[in-house]
Amino acid sequence: MPIPHEAKKVFSGEIFDVYQWEQVLFDGTTAVFEMLKRPNSVEVIATSGDKILVAEEEQPGRPPFYTLVGGRQEVGEPPEDAGKRELLEESGCASNDWELYKEFQPTSKIDWSVYIYIARNCQKTHEPSLDAGEKINILSLSFDDFVELATHENFRSKELTTDILKMRLIPGELEKFRQRICGM
Repeated sequence: MPIPHEAKKVFSGEIFDVYQWEQVLFDGTTAVFEMLKRPNSVEVIATSGDKILVAEEEQPGRPPFYTLVGGRQEVGEPPEDAGKRELLEESGCASNDWELYKEFQPTSKIDWSVYIYIARNCQKTHEPSLDAGEKINILSLSFDDFVELATHENFRSKELTTDILKMRLIPGELEKFRQRICGM
């Protein structure tokens, strides 16, 4: 749900802005409604041959976790360009074979889209250039190991976890997914 035009920004944060507006309720009374707005995010299912690249990551104040390479989209930056930038910064890899896998909004109370891209045939072109608040080790996994890790409790890309669990229920769907992301 987009933030209504009449909403007023009441707080500007480093990541989140807070908007409020008067909303007419079903009984004719009004109440103040509130939503957050934050920069969009990108995640990248990166492949190199038949291997999937996954980040084993640490950030201050939280336990280590596994995730897809990715991060925040910068103002004015197209989502695919953000994915390319994040892939290069976090893994040192680049790809010329990109496909949007999915766009979704994780919650109705935050104006925020997440884009998941597939980047096939990734090649190491640079050394990673990590932010001061991240430690990242890139793992190169077989498809089966990737599927197993994606269903692990410490895997942070929960939308992809849900997709993979659904694919497990339909014969042949995981194989179609493997072919889609690995291009084989």
